[in-house]
Amino acid sequence: MLSPKCLTLLTVLTDLLPPQVKYLLFDCDNTLVLSEELAFEACADLANQILAKQGVTDRYTGDQLIVDFVGQNFRGMMMSLQKKYNFKLPQEELERYVKDEENAVIEKLEDKASPCEGVMDILKKLHDEKKYGMAVVSSSALRRVRASIIKAAQNDFIPHNYVFSAATSLEKPTTKPDPAIYLHACKVIGVRPEECVAVEDSKSGATAAFRAGIPCIAYVGCYHSGKKQKEVAEVLTGPGVECKNVMWHWSEFDKCLAEIEAM
Repeated sequence: MLSPKCLTLLTVLTDLLPPQVKYLLFDCDNTLVLSEELAFEACADLANQILAKQGVTDRYTGDQLIVDFVGQNFRGMMMSLQKKYNFKLPQEELERYVKDEENAVIEKLEDKASPCEGVMDILKKLHDEKKYGMAVVSSSALRRVRASIIKAAQNDFIPHNYVFSAATSLEKPTTKPDPAIYLHACKVIGVRPEECVAVEDSKSGATAAFRAGIPCIAYVGCYHSGKKQKEVAEVLTGPGVECKNVMWHWSEFDKCLAEIEAM
């Protein structure tokens, strides 16, 4: 039996070791599933209807919404538009629009959503090895996230009750970069933030992980041009976001994870 002094020394030495990674927390939209363009295409018409009703002459395309609001859910987008154009939606009306947008996006995702390139091989490998637990942590509504995962045939890899939504899972709905959904996911799973690694493709998502104290891999493979990938990589590894490394393709996941575990 170890003496109390040895036990104390062992505890101190253990605390000095880097925490063991137990869970991988994946964003969904454009990280696991190519869904952002489809989703923003579906919500552009509704956003424009709301702006027209408020007397605002500006109009958005899906691509323009992605530039301004990538990583945010529809509720967060509407908060930003109200602030930008100085109008206020009654809460009841906002909730109706949130539900309308969710239904429109889900319909499009169920028709066209597909996995990000290379991700299926990684998810299957992780699932088979059972070394890490896996969860999805998204800003999007829970119905939308689950619809994306099912359409992309990823539901066999992610436990149904470990899909978390900032729009749905929290008592008070929010959106990334608020870290609340990451902290909630860690609490439900039963792990400390430092025992997890997140994968994010947007500034708002990576910022949420950083604020929650979760090391994050920046995934830029969802962006079409090399120039855009480099720009996003620079942002996601910059001040206030501080992703640990950049993954250009899902085939690099093992290397990126190993680098974080070695830190």
